[in-house]
Amino acid sequence: MRRAAIERLLPAAYQRASVPGSVLFALLEVMEALHAPDEAVLADVDALFAPYRAPDGFVGYLTRWVAMDHVLASPRPDAPPALPVGRLRDLVAHGAHLARWRGTPYGMRTALELATGVTGFVLDEPVDRPFHLVVRVPPAAAGSLALISRIVAAEKPAAVTAEVVLLGDTDAADPPADPSPDQPAPGPATGQPGFAADPAAGAAVGRHPVDPEPDHPADPDPPVDPPPLPTGPAVGRASVPPPRTLPPPGPSAEEPS
Repeated sequence: MRRAAIERLLPAAYQRASVPGSVLFALLEVMEALHAPDEAVLADVDALFAPYRAPDGFVGYLTRWVAMDHVLASPRPDAPPALPVGRLRDLVAHGAHLARWRGTPYGMRTALELATGVTGFVLDEPVDRPFHLVVRVPPAAAGSLALISRIVAAEKPAAVTAEVVLLGDTDAADPPADPSPDQPAPGPATGQPGFAADPAAGAAVGRHPVDPEPDHPADPDPPVDPPPLPTGPAVGRASVPPPRTLPPPGPSAEEPS
């Protein structure tokens, strides 16, 4: 606030006393100088919350705003940041998009690629281990296994177990490609691999269809379908015959007439 603006807030007697060289005039000059840094921050306050304009020291705070603070976890307080500032800015900028796709293969792969700067992650769901996810890491990201493990633990559905391995450690077939972000995430409900059927619905989370066990061969003759049940108001109830009309009582045949 400028000195003249502060002076107009004073009573009329003080305004008349605020002349150059007076104590009050000097005091108002000091107040203007003290307000200047705060007013400069308020004039550009929106820059504090913009991912690519915020100061470097404020980016870590913004990652907590978008629920990505697990990428900042470090074993020691004095340890260097787990990610460069540029990648943290990317995660903050895509925070709303990642929250929308959290719990899906596409969302986990996108978060891993943004955090590590490496592509080629493979997400595999073994058929013989339902509710289990294997994340295969490309060799270029081998130095970020601790960070990748934290991201996988935070992005996977709660009912799914997961493990992180380097590509090449075990043989595995490549799963189908991820869906487009404009399409709903695939899942077991659609008959395609994916450990979440829909990011907005919790149905079939982590479930993978299990094949029949190889020890029990399939039946050569499938069972015959039972006949359809009758329809109507009395389905499944036995019919009751109408009551019989008995003749009026008369003399017994054994009694003398």
